[in-house]
Amino acid sequence: MSINKQLKIGNLTAKLPIIQGGMGVGVSRSSLAGAVAKEGGVGIISTAQIGYDEEGFEKDQAACNNRAIHKHIKRAKELAQGNGLVGVNIMVALKHYAEHVKEAVAAGADVIISGAGLPMNLPELVSETCRTKIAPIVSSKRAAQLILKMWAHKYDRTADFLVVEGPKAGGHLGFSREQLDEIDTMDYDEEIRQIIACKEEYEKRYGKKIPVIVAGGIFDRADIDHALELGADGVQIASRFVATEECDASEAYKQAYINAKEEDVQIIQSPVGMPGRALRNALIERVEKEKEPIKKCYNCLAKCNPGKVPYCITKALIDAVKGDVENGLVFCGSNVGRINQMMSVHELMQELVS
Repeated sequence: MSINKQLKIGNLTAKLPIIQGGMGVGVSRSSLAGAVAKEGGVGIISTAQIGYDEEGFEKDQAACNNRAIHKHIKRAKELAQGNGLVGVNIMVALKHYAEHVKEAVAAGADVIISGAGLPMNLPELVSETCRTKIAPIVSSKRAAQLILKMWAHKYDRTADFLVVEGPKAGGHLGFSREQLDEIDTMDYDEEIRQIIACKEEYEKRYGKKIPVIVAGGIFDRADIDHALELGADGVQIASRFVATEECDASEAYKQAYINAKEEDVQIIQSPVGMPGRALRNALIERVEKEKEPIKKCYNCLAKCNPGKVPYCITKALIDAVKGDVENGLVFCGSNVGRINQMMSVHELMQELVS
């Protein structure tokens, strides 16, 4: 039996309750996001150094990124052919966070999902009257309560939806190293239930539904069914979309996912200041012993001291997405070892819903 459930976010509707998670640098841009939206899902473009291959990037990253945000949202919508929704993931940790939000709104993004920190000021950057819907990424009931309370108090407004990202996700994680070490004993289902319960107060206050999207370790139809049984309205899946023909990363990057085994995955400390999940490779082995010399700062993070961080995260992520998967940083989810073949987005979406 196929999933017979739409995802409604205010006045916007996606035919399927599946959001493709944002992956940067350059892993989820217009090709992947457009293909997911075309299938009736929500395609998400990562804005982190999105203009890395634009002419002039080495000299002016900010201008290239702004230009690329417009270009990729427009292109993804064209690829979607009127189906699904197209949005962006914008990291709070970015130096040019506010500019990215404003560019995405101006370009007509349907949704903005914001994590890697709590997006406390997101409502002041996105007018309630514009069509773009906003969602924080939270990993705990405490974080959900904090942001919903703050938005209500400061802006008399609430989230259009919530993305609840669990400890099995890829990339930057909203958990401590200690929590991640005890992942097997964690009852994260209960945390999801508590987050769903805590947003009900704000649904009543603002007379609107706040859909909850569960993310982190969602791999197949059984995982989707489980999330929906917990009371979620949809799921966000990222890693599985890397091994698709339409994914914006290089073939070598996709192959790294297909070749990966469970034991190749490890928790690292990111220059962003948060733990992250990535594939162990030559880069990670080197920086465990000594820091990589940073020859150039790409002005990506609001809080980054090039003299102190172990390596430049922009360079590491760009090297990886271009194909140097040994000397670049390859973020991945905990289930990457279960990915063993390349498929089209259409085939993957069919598998997930049927």
